[in-house]
Amino acid sequence: MEIKLSSSDIGYISLFEKITGAVTVDCIADAYENKIFFVVKAGDMGLAIGKKGKHIQQVSRSLGKKIGIIEYSNNPREFIKNVFHPLRVTDVRINEGEDKKVAKVGIDERDKLSVFSRGNHFLSMAKLLSMRYHNISELTIE
Repeated sequence: MEIKLSSSDIGYISLFEKITGAVTVDCIADAYENKIFFVVKAGDMGLAIGKKGKHIQQVSRSLGKKIGIIEYSNNPREFIKNVFHPLRVTDVRINEGEDKKVAKVGIDERDKLSVFSRGNHFLSMAKLLSMRYHNISELTIE
């Protein structure tokens, strides 16, 4: 899947990188939650967050939106765990069929309510990111 960024997305990334020093792989604006998700290069999560969350707070104030940060990984299982962070992911199984990849994500019982209380919108974002980076067409919670 080819990733296309709008001029707004490019502006968000520019500001984010200027404040945090983290290399940004992608940016997805979520109008529903008034939140912007930044996907940062593997290893740049600490830079993106900053000491005591200083960078996230500064970016959030500058943009007037909530901020989500996801660390990129070439490994689809690890990437999916990162998408669900800070929830406790117990297992990620990926089955590859002839025409699609399906990911089954095991979530610790203590966190399942949190997944579903966030609504289908959270799962839709997780599916979008999984498809965008690892061509996973279906994502289910176990």
